[in-house]
Amino acid sequence: MRLPHLLEWLAEAAPDVVLLQEIKTVEEKFPELEIGDAGYNCAVLGQKSYNGVAILSKRPIDDIRRGLPGDDTDEQARYIEAEISGVRVASIYLPNGNPVESEKFPYKLAWMARLVTHAASLLAHEEAVVLGGDYNVVPADGDVYDPEGWRDDALCRPEARAHFRTMLNSGYTEAFRTLHGETGLYSFWDYQKGRWHRDEGLRIDHLLLSPEAADRLEACDIDRGPRAKAKASDHTPVWCTLTE
Repeated sequence: MRLPHLLEWLAEAAPDVVLLQEIKTVEEKFPELEIGDAGYNCAVLGQKSYNGVAILSKRPIDDIRRGLPGDDTDEQARYIEAEISGVRVASIYLPNGNPVESEKFPYKLAWMARLVTHAASLLAHEEAVVLGGDYNVVPADGDVYDPEGWRDDALCRPEARAHFRTMLNSGYTEAFRTLHGETGLYSFWDYQKGRWHRDEGLRIDHLLLSPEAADRLEACDIDRGPRAKAKASDHTPVWCTLTE
C-alpha cells in the first residue's frame, strides 16, 4: 500500500542504503522489480502479514545473514544483516512488548538480550557497523511527549532501556543523540487522537554505530516530510551520512 510513498522518497532522498521494517509480506511478494527499477538491490526476510525486514542498496549486497542468532526456535522475521561496501548493516524490527503483563514483554527482553550479545560479537571484528531500525525503545524521558503517561509502557520500561544502554556502553554510538542534544524530537506519531498534528510523538527509531562507523559519522537527522503525506506510515525516516 505504501510502495508509491517509498518510491517517491527513494527518488527524492536518493540514499545509498535503506533499512525497512514491518514490510508484512513474504520474500516472494516483496516488490523487488519496482525497487530494482529505482536502482536498488534488495535483501529481504519476510513473514506473511506480520513483521518483516529488508535492506535496499544502490551497491552490491554481500554476506546476507537472516535472523538474529541465539534462538533457533524464533520464527519472527525481525533481523537481517549484510555487508555493503565494507560496512556491515542490519535492519532491526525489535518487538514492541505490549501488553507488559503478557508473554510479549519477556519475549521482547529476551530478544534484546540476544541483540546485545550479537552486537557485542560484531564489535570484535573492528569494522564499521550500523545497526538501524525500529527499536521500539524510548531511550529517555525527553524522547516521548508525555513521559509520565508512557512510564509503564513497554517502550519506556526501565528493563528495555537498560538493554539499550548496555549496547551503548559496549561501544556503540547512537548517531542522532550524538549530534542532537535537543529533546522533543520524534520519529513516530500514532495515528490516533491527532498525535501528528499536535507533534505528540516518540523517538524509537535509532541508528547505532560501531566505533569505526562513528568515526565516519558526518550527519544524522529525522526526515519528517514523509509522515505528513496522506496514508503515511506512522514512522518517518531517520538517516545518517558516513564519510567514505
